[in-house]
Amino acid sequence: MSFEHAPVTKGLMMGSALTSIVGGIFDVKHYLHLQLVPHVSRNHQYWRLLLHHTAFSNSSDLLIAEILLYGVGVHIERQFGSVKFASFTAASVLLATILEFLTLILFHNIGINQIPSGPSALLFSILYQWYRLIPPAYHFRIFGIAGSNKAFVYILASQLALGHLPGSFAPAVVGLLTGFIYRSELVNIKSWRLSPPIIRFSTRFLLPLVGSTRAPRRSTRARPETTHQAPSPDIGNEEIIATARPSAGTEDTGGSVVREWVNELTGRNEQGTTGVRVPTDAEITQLTTMFPNMQRAVIIGALQRSPNIESAVELLLAS
Repeated sequence: MSFEHAPVTKGLMMGSALTSIVGGIFDVKHYLHLQLVPHVSRNHQYWRLLLHHTAFSNSSDLLIAEILLYGVGVHIERQFGSVKFASFTAASVLLATILEFLTLILFHNIGINQIPSGPSALLFSILYQWYRLIPPAYHFRIFGIAGSNKAFVYILASQLALGHLPGSFAPAVVGLLTGFIYRSELVNIKSWRLSPPIIRFSTRFLLPLVGSTRAPRRSTRARPETTHQAPSPDIGNEEIIATARPSAGTEDTGGSVVREWVNELTGRNEQGTTGVRVPTDAEITQLTTMFPNMQRAVIIGALQRSPNIESAVELLLAS
């Protein structure tokens, strides 16, 4: 999996990591958490309401959040689209800030006076969308307990929610509630989008900072390599190697059995006695166009066993 079509998620991961590292280097993490008494109620440090979303206070929370964002945020951004996902992120942060402030006011008498720093509420809001939109890939049972592949993500999220009780549990609940409100019709914010000037500014100045999000492209061309080996009584011709070269010590019985099985699959049994020619890219492309339903390996094998392309066509038609 890559960040293709998910630049906002990549930006969130890079921003959270950068701000957390910078906060640790300059020893300003004590300014990042949100505490009702005395910071907000007495000192009126209302800037903490938004600032506490920017960075995590420790490396373990940062690591869990990065794993969750990569495993969850990429899927949701591809479902939403980058513009809608960015709008959802901004709306979730604003709504979660209001709900966290109300939570501190209502429940500070029972011990919830502080909320750890970090975008945990946003992360759990994304997690709620993932729970509703992404189906499980497989199911399993352990000691009679049913589960799915999504259980591992929930276990990681529980570490983030239960790491600093009771304060860490509050943003988890607030984030889930924010995700529920976003998907429901209680507050019609699903249709809200960021303004075009903000989108143009982000595309022009912020997107280049994120870097490329394209997945690495792997070549599918089959280019056999020729290796010159010392003459032997059994093989007098050059051996055509289509995969990795055989390593030393493979002359034992087990290695020869495996090599013989691979030779049968790739058609190398005939290579040592009749000779194999190396097909050109043009020949492979021409036969691939003529036989679109034929596997590429079969086409290459037919070209290798045939003296010319016409013989290879007859061999494929007869197969």
